[in-house]
Amino acid sequence: MSKALSGVRVIDMTHNQAGPACTQMLAWLGAEVIKLESPDGGDVARQIMRDKDGDGLFFLVLNANKQSLTLNLKTDEGKALFKKLMAESDVLVENFSPGALDRLGLGYDVLKEINPRLIYATVKGFGTYGPYSDYKSFEPIAQAMGGAMSATGFPENPPTYVWPAIGDSGTGMHLVIGILAALEQRHTTNRGQFVEVSMQDAVVNLMRVSLRDHQRFNEVQPRKGNQLGQFVPGTTYPCHPGGPNDYVFIFVQQQMWRGFLSVMERPDLENDPKFATTEARWENRDELNALIEAWTRQNNKHDIMRRLGEAGVPSGACQDTGEVLEDPHLIAREMIVDVDYPPRGETYKTVGCPVKLSDSPAEITRPPMLGEHTDSVLSALCGVSPDDLAKLHDDGVV
Repeated sequence: MSKALSGVRVIDMTHNQAGPACTQMLAWLGAEVIKLESPDGGDVARQIMRDKDGDGLFFLVLNANKQSLTLNLKTDEGKALFKKLMAESDVLVENFSPGALDRLGLGYDVLKEINPRLIYATVKGFGTYGPYSDYKSFEPIAQAMGGAMSATGFPENPPTYVWPAIGDSGTGMHLVIGILAALEQRHTTNRGQFVEVSMQDAVVNLMRVSLRDHQRFNEVQPRKGNQLGQFVPGTTYPCHPGGPNDYVFIFVQQQMWRGFLSVMERPDLENDPKFATTEARWENRDELNALIEAWTRQNNKHDIMRRLGEAGVPSGACQDTGEVLEDPHLIAREMIVDVDYPPRGETYKTVGCPVKLSDSPAEITRPPMLGEHTDSVLSALCGVSPDDLAKLHDDGVV
């Protein structure tokens, strides 16, 4: 079965997380993604956070469904082969520091002359223009500068880092959107273009609700912890047996109040004037939260979620990472999958594709070993002969 992006060739020069997250998504959607790496170690993510032989899990969870080509771009031969690859490709994705490829004579202005249909996509911490454009960034920097940390946590605590990687993987997903839009526009213009996403911009885009509230109240809003609006229940509640992640989030709107009380086995509270309306529940939130907590502490978070879910009341068990990896719902949806990577000697778990296409289902395949596809790619796309390939290896070009 052909995939949604079959026929689209992507040269992936990215490393760490934001760029690889983008190109992995493109690969899941069917693009041919060739990861171009340096012969002397490749993507730095291969080397860090190793727990077993072979490449680290940081690399493995971000590079499925790709091929690996090694090429030394500091050599004339490497640059010449790179230009041939660009002539045969649709998309180039990179997340080097600003100007890195320009200094090699391989910037966008050069490449678009070689291939006018090329889409050149880049991730930068602060973009290629603006007062901060020369500054480096990592996930926490993007969160700090995008406002996410100021809005996260409890009011008595400092601004708090958000562990889901909104600044890295979140930026990568924004770049996917830009690349897909550029591919669509190319059908009309027959031209490629430069696509840029900055990490700060991506975080700010995800912060729009908090920015809305700033303008509604004309001042910075205090951090609210886990409280959602002025709803009770509308936060996390501790559950049995009292472990560090034994909590459940419960959210009840007015039309759900009776169903919630039925599960809680407290129908007597339905017409109590202290709790009869959303406004009254908020006004008497300390008393009502104490009643709810007394109930949740006697019950398992998963049982509470099941019972409330069956009653039409939104709730979620606060699952730890181990529970997520074993979640039967996620496994049934192929969102948690097992992948065999030979150097590890055993399978590992990773996330599957969250985008479910009926005519283009994603099939997760293992990440490539460093340089695994060098010979086949250079032979097929650049016409390099076996003798020349041997010389390129001997000379350290690949």
